Amino acid sequence: MVNKRVPDWLNSSLWSSPQPPPSPPPPSPPPLSAVAISDPPLLIPPPPAIARPSEPPPSSTSSSPYAHAPKGENRDPLTSSYANNTSVYCTDDDEDDGSPSYSAPSNGGDSGAAAPPPPAAQDVSRQAQILQELSRKVINMVELRKLASQGLPDGAGIRATVWKLLLGYLPTDRFLWPSELAKKRSQYKQFKEELLMNPSEITRRMEKSSLENHELEAGSPGFMSRSEISHGEHPLSLGKSSVWNQFFQETEIKEQIDRDVMRTHPDIHFFSGDSTFAKSNQEALKNILNLFAKLNPGIRYVQGMNELLAPLFYMFKNDPDEENAASAEADTFFCFVELMSGFRDNFVQQLDNSVVGIRATISRLSHLLKEHDEELWRHLEMTTKVNPQFYAFRWITLLLTQEFNFADSLFIWDTLLSDPDGPQETLLRVCCAMLVIVRKRLLAGDFTSNLKLLQNYPSTNISHILYVANKLRAH
Repeated sequence: MVNKRVPDWLNSSLWSSPQPPPSPPPPSPPPLSAVAISDPPLLIPPPPAIARPSEPPPSSTSSSPYAHAPKGENRDPLTSSYANNTSVYCTDDDEDDGSPSYSAPSNGGDSGAAAPPPPAAQDVSRQAQILQELSRKVINMVELRKLASQGLPDGAGIRATVWKLLLGYLPTDRFLWPSELAKKRSQYKQFKEELLMNPSEITRRMEKSSLENHELEAGSPGFMSRSEISHGEHPLSLGKSSVWNQFFQETEIKEQIDRDVMRTHPDIHFFSGDSTFAKSNQEALKNILNLFAKLNPGIRYVQGMNELLAPLFYMFKNDPDEENAASAEADTFFCFVELMSGFRDNFVQQLDNSVVGIRATISRLSHLLKEHDEELWRHLEMTTKVNPQFYAFRWITLLLTQEFNFADSLFIWDTLLSDPDGPQETLLRVCCAMLVIVRKRLLAGDFTSNLKLLQNYPSTNISHILYVANKLRAH
């Protein structure tokens, strides 16, 4: 059988990068297991036990299966050199390997197209276009998605507003924005009051209400008899409807959420540290994840959800509009629900072996690589025996938030969220592009070096990745 010829544009030195200095081996990939994520519950029998491939031994002291090599401390990731997406146009890799500086055409055209204007000028032009689109009475989502797919500027709260539109949180009719936001924010406040209340407070209110009714009926004040106290209100009650029993069952989830939130982006002061601001942000993340778990009993909380929540809350909390920033927690909750709805099947353990589970998703990535670069696919999976589960599980489930610095992750999310067919297919193309870009190093490597490379993906020009991903869509 003759292997499919690799397109010439894939063999360009542009996609190679210099060898990085040795780094400690990363932790092993997490097992393909998660609690069910379905509401209403999935009406399917659980799959038979499956033999999972052996994984390399862990070599990190981190307790999180999603642990990644720490990135440099950054007080505000959007004030770094990535703030204006300058990394989109050139990287150190380009200088080191002698290849020319390159800019991907925004329309996905040939690499020989005219070079774009300087980054600052292009950002200003794109920002003006997006602001014009957002000023319309009815937003043209087709045009907005096209603009967003090229990356969104960080200023003027543009990304926060556009993400809310792309996730379906804001309606396209701008006239409806105030009423819709007020309704959603009021609903979230009600959720917190009803679901995040301590059981002792719930019991106190129930007893107070019962006592007042008792006094009215008896005509005189007095204490309730033991027989009049509901069994479900007692802390030792094991009844399914008991608020105390439910509270104790949820304690384990709450503790896991607390641990994961404390580990969220420790290099960014917005999420970590002892400042009042950081503490309040951590509490907001905990509230959202606990509410999500309570309102979705078939989903609950899966470790790593905190990493998907962080970019949303960060963008909404930093909205220059004070009213929007003050309501960032509520807005983030509903947008997080929308985001999770598109990826829930990847987390459902019962669906691991189904056509929509995480195994099938990783398999689709493997087939995509084989279709576009069979030589690389054969070397990785047949010759060096690098099972894609060892690196792709984290790439896919965490939407690449752990593979790049925070600002670059936001830029990638602009492209993922702007796909009208949903972010899943674009995510797989981006993952495939990540493999193609380092193909020369992979083809020269063995199992150990390739696994280390893919579990600690090198610093790379993000526009190159997105350009190759767009090329894969066309081929």
